[in-house]
Amino acid sequence: MGCGNCFAVPGCASVTRGTTENISISSTPAGATADISGLDIPTACVTPCVVQAKRNADITVTVNKEGYEPQIIPLTKEIPGTGAAGFAGNILLGGLVGMGVDAATGAAMDHKPNPVIVTLQPRGTPHAARPRPPKRPPLPQPQS
Repeated sequence: MGCGNCFAVPGCASVTRGTTENISISSTPAGATADISGLDIPTACVTPCVVQAKRNADITVTVNKEGYEPQIIPLTKEIPGTGAAGFAGNILLGGLVGMGVDAATGAAMDHKPNPVIVTLQPRGTPHAARPRPPKRPPLPQPQS
């Protein structure tokens, strides 16, 4: 649908792109828990997974798996070419109201990175399990 219909709707990007997007999350190894903050309802999923988010949400993904260091990935919001085109359509057809709707809903935005791809690093070996250095042989006793 083009922005030719923007006279009948509040914002071009809101119509052409929607106010939500799918965010894909994967990890190596798979099977990690991804906690997604910044959504209306805090959400968790097991990787690989997909969550739906509002385009204007401030999102952080925290990926955890037993035996691995947790990874925290803050997502940024950017205006891609398609979002800019929808937003620009407001200038020609939707006016200030359409621009305001798109700005408020984040319809012109995309979250980056998307997909979220995480390579988890194994945790360091616990202190107690570290190998001990070999014992030194006893010093020779002086002979009398």
